[in-house]
Amino acid sequence: MTDLFEKIKENLHSEQKRIVFPEALDVRIIEAASRLSNEELVTPVLIGDEDEIKQKASRLDVNVNKCVILDPENYEKIDEMVNAFVERRKGKATEEDARELLKDGNYFGTMLVYMKEADGLVSGAIHSTADTVRPALQIIKTKEGIKKTSGVFIMVRGEEKYVFADCAINIAPTSEDLAEIAVESAETAKLFDIEPRVAMLSFSTKGSAQSEETEKVAQAIPLAKQKNNDLVIDGEFQFDAAFVPSVAVKKAPDSPIQGNANTFIFPSLEAGNIGYKIAQRLGQFDAVGPILQGLNKPVNDLSRGCSTEDVYKLALITAAQSM
Repeated sequence: MTDLFEKIKENLHSEQKRIVFPEALDVRIIEAASRLSNEELVTPVLIGDEDEIKQKASRLDVNVNKCVILDPENYEKIDEMVNAFVERRKGKATEEDARELLKDGNYFGTMLVYMKEADGLVSGAIHSTADTVRPALQIIKTKEGIKKTSGVFIMVRGEEKYVFADCAINIAPTSEDLAEIAVESAETAKLFDIEPRVAMLSFSTKGSAQSEETEKVAQAIPLAKQKNNDLVIDGEFQFDAAFVPSVAVKKAPDSPIQGNANTFIFPSLEAGNIGYKIAQRLGQFDAVGPILQGLNKPVNDLSRGCSTEDVYKLALITAAQSM
């Protein structure tokens, strides 16, 4: 796991990206922000009342002197932010609506990213995924050509590294959705020095079973190739055919993937979420994420059961995504 972040850290020392933390009074957030700033890896932007945050830091015996603290109630550029918000929402929010919404740390923090006052945002320690993702979709929005954001985990055990997607956002992705997820997940893989070999997973291998579910997965593959013709991708695969060479020889002998896939696209959120948790709990893999992909600027969502170390690592990933 240490090696996974060494290259990221090397690059970040020269960049000093500004990462927003809307949940600044949470113990895990403030401890991670202190560590990040003291190591000079990123500049944390803590959202909230300055006195409250500094008092909390003092009680925890951590140093936030190198962090930026911004209070939505006393922000000097609030009028500019309100105007930018109203313009961005294109008639879906009045000035009064904007002033009320921007009291919320997630909306305020997301606007900082949109206005280039910060480079990315990490939230979710005490908020739901919807609370983190909704402002991002309304304000930052998805990249051109991308219809939906998706969530991936980097699964790490020793020197093994794999990408699992979508494990966080899309409940029942269509073939087009799966194609987008595959292409975006391949780009995320490269961020972690994984040369992507993408397996589209199902309960069938190359037509061994036929149903709407298996057809949906099979149809995603040519759509993904249209988006990126250089992508190494195949399926539909049962997991063993994608991961075990001896099984691949029997089940998919003509496939470009012969049990050496490293980026796995699950057919549904149900499968992806169960799959990564089995690998994490039974396989003893570390699950880094969820990392949100497809947005114009990086916004990432913590689990409410996260640790300080999880916050620290996701902040590093968010900074790396912004480079």
